Amino acid sequence: MEAMILAAGAGTRLRPLTDRTPKALVEVGGRPLLAHVLGRLAAAGVERIVVNTHAHADQVRTFLDGGAPAGVEVVLSPEPDGPYDTGGGLLAAAPLFHRDGPILLHNVDVLSDIPLERLLEAHRAAAEHAEGRLMATVAVQDRTSGRRLLFDRDGLLGWENREAGGAVIGSERVREPAGPITRWSFTGIHIIDPAMLRHCSRTGVFSIIAWYLDLARQGYVIQAADVSGCEWIDVGTPARLEEARRKFGG
Repeated sequence: MEAMILAAGAGTRLRPLTDRTPKALVEVGGRPLLAHVLGRLAAAGVERIVVNTHAHADQVRTFLDGGAPAGVEVVLSPEPDGPYDTGGGLLAAAPLFHRDGPILLHNVDVLSDIPLERLLEAHRAAAEHAEGRLMATVAVQDRTSGRRLLFDRDGLLGWENREAGGAVIGSERVREPAGPITRWSFTGIHIIDPAMLRHCSRTGVFSIIAWYLDLARQGYVIQAADVSGCEWIDVGTPARLEEARRKFGG
């Protein structure tokens, strides 16, 4: 099984820590974030991992020379003129995948106890009845966040941003809803079908959510997998880093 760790972000919100250290190598519990994610993917049965890089790419390469889990092949996808964002990064890495099954995507700055094996099982089970229309399974939670993804019975149909008081300050929908809308917060963990890599009209820098919405507009399915009961944290700011260090080992 293959996976990709999205690790090319500059980590600007963690400056000055990331002025000399890539976000992927910021430590939590005495281990770099990248090591945490590599271990989780290996434990889920992943045997081949693509890691995209940009800022301080040489440090990430040096770490991976000796830090990759035993039995796991790690392939780098450099973005020297990047970063390309999540969608652009995946598209740039597309030629590196063998595409022999679902591909697990994981943000490098996300720590969680979300059961990746169950997420894979949910994707495979849904794919059996989707007649080739299922492109991705997105791990989501019912938690407070400014931006939420909108789903109905047919899958993803849009997103909305809300300010602290609850007012909508930005939104997009690519089709009319089929039944009630459910609002979920994204976790940065998802499964894609390799066929998705053949369906992209975008180039350059763009988010994977924009790619997903393009697919939803065309009638493909992006389904939600509720993991609300799981521990999760996005290590994107100094405050969140300190919280992660308290929760995951100091």
